[in-house]
Amino acid sequence: MKTAVLTPTAQAQQEIELVKGEFTPAEASDVVCALIDEKINFHKLQRLQQWEGDHHCETAPLDGRIKELEEEKRIARAFIAKTRGLGQCLKIEGTLKISLAD
Repeated sequence: MKTAVLTPTAQAQQEIELVKGEFTPAEASDVVCALIDEKINFHKLQRLQQWEGDHHCETAPLDGRIKELEEEKRIARAFIAKTRGLGQCLKIEGTLKISLAD
């Protein structure tokens, strides 16, 4: 079996177009809430894993991020709810940018 060695490439960043398009308010709410909920669940799982390793660990940074995301979801839902009676679609663009950490 041959072991592959990773070498630095010229491309140090990648972008992924995660969401792009027009959505009804109901669809927009589903898309935005699902994305935020997934990120919240990721942080909750990280918090649980830390706690399992050390019941006295500091989880305040994760707790804070979870609260921030829950507030962002509330704000997004309120914004989308205001558009429901207008009969218009909402445009959502979401690009992930991946690069090497400093």
